[in-house]
Amino acid sequence: MFSRAMSALYRDEVPAYGTLLDLVRKVNDATLQANPADRVRLEKLGELDRISEERHGAIRLGTAQELATMRRLFAIMGMYPVGYYDLSVAGVPVHSTAFRPLDDAALNANPFRVFTSLLRLDLIEDANLREEAQEVLAARQIFTLGCLEKIKLAETQGGLTAEEAEVFVAEALETFRWHPEANVSYPLYERLHAAHRLVADVVAFKGPHINHLTPRTLDIDAVQRLMPEQSIAPKAVIEGPPSRAVPILLRQTSFKALEEPVSYSDGTITIAGSHTARFGEIEQRGIALTPKGQALYDKLLSQTREIVRPAADGSNAAEYMKTLARIFEEFPDDFETIRTQGLGYFRYSATGKASSDADLTLPPSELVARGLLRADPIIYEDFLPVSAAGIFQSNLGDDAAHAFVANPNRDRFEADLGAPVVELHQRYAEAEAASIARARSVLGRAHA
Repeated sequence: MFSRAMSALYRDEVPAYGTLLDLVRKVNDATLQANPADRVRLEKLGELDRISEERHGAIRLGTAQELATMRRLFAIMGMYPVGYYDLSVAGVPVHSTAFRPLDDAALNANPFRVFTSLLRLDLIEDANLREEAQEVLAARQIFTLGCLEKIKLAETQGGLTAEEAEVFVAEALETFRWHPEANVSYPLYERLHAAHRLVADVVAFKGPHINHLTPRTLDIDAVQRLMPEQSIAPKAVIEGPPSRAVPILLRQTSFKALEEPVSYSDGTITIAGSHTARFGEIEQRGIALTPKGQALYDKLLSQTREIVRPAADGSNAAEYMKTLARIFEEFPDDFETIRTQGLGYFRYSATGKASSDADLTLPPSELVARGLLRADPIIYEDFLPVSAAGIFQSNLGDDAAHAFVANPNRDRFEADLGAPVVELHQRYAEAEAASIARARSVLGRAHA
């Protein structure tokens, strides 16, 4: 209910998002029609129906209290904080987590996720501006009273009835709605904007308007190529790994953020202005990588950016993408090599072929080699900090990047959140291990 309500809200507020959804749906249908084996595989894994539902959103919060309450809100819908992302490494003064479902059944039912960032005023040098921003944030309440009541009710009684859930979704939706009236005077907005555009986006408004929603495509290069035909201008560079036969991790692109009219009030004076923050994004998800695979990905991305770093205005896009593809030739581009080299996570299942007692003790790779098990890639459900920062920067403007020193503070983030974040690799490793245990059990029963 919540993800569909969010989609309807954003489609109404940002009509180009509706155009984007239609385009992604057409590309996905064409991709599946051209690759019937992929359709069969997705259907067998229970992942086909979720493609049309797949999307993520992003919000930016200003205070620890807002973050802790947001955690409680998402928990009602079975969404939990997974991963810690330090975006200061890429010049954005936030750190983040992603609220999402955890287990396979919940992900297949609805994999909606919200990338949630907390502003880090400690990275802003101007002490007076920090103090003013803190005062503005402390005075606002981003949740309706009805939403807070339903959160408390759900926690007290262990859930909500159908009627209560409808009210909860309607009340929660108000937190993510766009407000064209700023929360600050125009002079303060300009000072916040000068410190960092994202600081202005968080502090200057009544709430954390959803700044983008993201449908999932099976062919992001096709969507990127077709967007101009729909009068949508894509960003110049697709963030993440290059185009490959075997997709890994996450690739993302977007259309430029909208310049929207905003009114700024200073006592009795109202000033008409504008603000740029909200955009449309598309993602293509590939296999989740093990720590070994992730280390290789990070190394190759770093090598690429030492040679050429993508400019926010897209002026060196072709050079960057060509270099990226060349450097990433080192990363294996077939499932079998990725699996045998321990670079990615896989979900194992029994094929139905007869086995012996001796077979049951063999390692999974040998069982696959003998045709007793099959291995399917586990899809990456999370995010990449450099990619997220690249999307932010391309939509905040060419001058958005600041030279912050990498400054992770996971302990502070978890204290503000009120809970530890779930470890990414632990979830994927557990999913793989559980699939192996189930597959061995099936083999054992079949042999008996």
